[in-house]
Amino acid sequence: MESVAGTNGDRPVALEPRPAALALKRALDATLAAAGLVVLSPVLAALAAVILVEDGMPVLFRQERAGLDGEPFTILKFRTMVRGAEAHGDGFAVNEGDDRILRTGDFYRRFGLDELPQLWNVLRGDMSLIGPRPTLLQQVERYTARQRVRLRMRPGVTGWSQIHGRTSIPWSRRIELDVWYVEHWSLRLDARILWRTLGQMTRPAETYKGTTGGWDL
Repeated sequence: MESVAGTNGDRPVALEPRPAALALKRALDATLAAAGLVVLSPVLAALAAVILVEDGMPVLFRQERAGLDGEPFTILKFRTMVRGAEAHGDGFAVNEGDDRILRTGDFYRRFGLDELPQLWNVLRGDMSLIGPRPTLLQQVERYTARQRVRLRMRPGVTGWSQIHGRTSIPWSRRIELDVWYVEHWSLRLDARILWRTLGQMTRPAETYKGTTGGWDL
């Protein structure tokens, strides 16, 4: 993992982002999400059809997550596990080889295809293309005052912690990375994250928590 400036006090905390810059970020989100939904509509339909054939309805997984300022919203994903998976096995924790994962589910998860329905969340304004990944409401209830800083930005489809280990790093580290992102946010940083994310899609890794990831707070 590359060193992350700002997580150990080696850089001053940036000023609050200007409203005009945040408005531009939102405009870019809406434009790119709308374009993505149109261009990828055949792909989305095909991915949904595969799930439907393999395991029936529903093809989408819906779950309540914490959004901007901790406000709840319903996140959308393609379903990659059997129906009601969170009530069985390891609950919300998923490891490689989990027998709850559908045959196509592992492929979807490794290449981030299960996250594509979140373009609708972005278009609605629930999420941003780039930002801290949205967490469960019960996890947010355990945040410290510093950790709640990550709620000051809309949650993202991808983000700073996603390109620095994703689910293979513990939540305490992921939250600290996201706090740094919020405190140092810029459109240039978003562009860097997006570029790195596109590169990682061709080298799928860090999909499962393994022995180093998971909730540790």
